Amino acid sequence: MTRLNDEQLNTLFNEPRTVNAFTEQPVTDEQLQKIYELAAMGPTAFNSQPLRITWVKTPEARERLVKHMMGGNKEKTHKAPVTAVLAFVKNWQKRYGEVAPQASAFESYYESEEARIPAGALGSALQAGYVLTAVRALGLDAGPMTGADFDGIAAEFFEGTDQQPFLVVNLGYGVAPEYPRGTRFEFDDVTRSI
Repeated sequence: MTRLNDEQLNTLFNEPRTVNAFTEQPVTDEQLQKIYELAAMGPTAFNSQPLRITWVKTPEARERLVKHMMGGNKEKTHKAPVTAVLAFVKNWQKRYGEVAPQASAFESYYESEEARIPAGALGSALQAGYVLTAVRALGLDAGPMTGADFDGIAAEFFEGTDQQPFLVVNLGYGVAPEYPRGTRFEFDDVTRSI
């Protein structure tokens, strides 16, 4: 028995596509809050929750972001109803007392940048997957992109913070792509049992 029936699984995983264009239907602040609330339930090491989201909604902020996007990502970012810039907090371990007091003994281990930065990057990447799943679950579509100058985005939006951006996600009600879905690897090609 599964938690979701086949129709729900199809709606969440098989039917949605990564989209490059959106309708003009707006995305509400309530939807953005719900995306976060659902994504926040995903697991991270020691409940560290290193992900931070900047919702780009105003025309002025959008222009500031678009100049850091590469090639074809400029136009689709310019036209998206909302764009989320996903970043991680480099000093995520500083909030152990709030979110994982049982793990506070590990805080000193993560004072080392060599341990802290990869752990924060991995945790936030895991949370990014939950953001995309939450977007789909709420009936919206997403266009995640790494084709951007993230150092430029960091200087533009995160100067004076300890946040490191790593993914840009356009959000809204998508226009279905006209090209077929890309081939997915078969189970036996990419998994093994030992």
